[in-house]
Amino acid sequence: MRELELKSVIKVCQMEELTAEEQHLIELAIEATGRSYAPYSKFHVGAAVRLDNGVEIIGCNQENAAYPSGLCAERTALFAAGAQYPDVPVRLLSIAARGTDGELMEEPVGPCGSCRQVIIESETRAGGPIRILLYGRKHIYVIDGIRQLMPLTFSEF
Repeated sequence: MRELELKSVIKVCQMEELTAEEQHLIELAIEATGRSYAPYSKFHVGAAVRLDNGVEIIGCNQENAAYPSGLCAERTALFAAGAQYPDVPVRLLSIAARGTDGELMEEPVGPCGSCRQVIIESETRAGGPIRILLYGRKHIYVIDGIRQLMPLTFSEF
């Protein structure tokens, strides 16, 4: 038997180290946290995507008493993008979250497993990686494609 070691590369930076486009998309994700409907968890998540054509679309988590009928911020943004612009690739995704105290999270929050799988499918549709920005007050994680977070992907049937 041999051992396989998998390596992920995640860059850690501050807001001023990002491009103006990336900073703007993070600001949209932060704004989207205010539109979240999270009466049960009180955990408000916002996401924003930038398409290859320059269009930006936001999403936010939407909870429901009939759990698991709600939906995460990342999926609302990605599904809205796919519904409105089915042939335009997503190139950038930003995510921000507010904790139960209403404050933006100090550390970045990553997408759940279901969202990671949806991002894989979005990358497959786009024919390339989606750059992911995870915002935290302390720092921002920059990830060049979801395979850095989920290296053994389920991408074919």
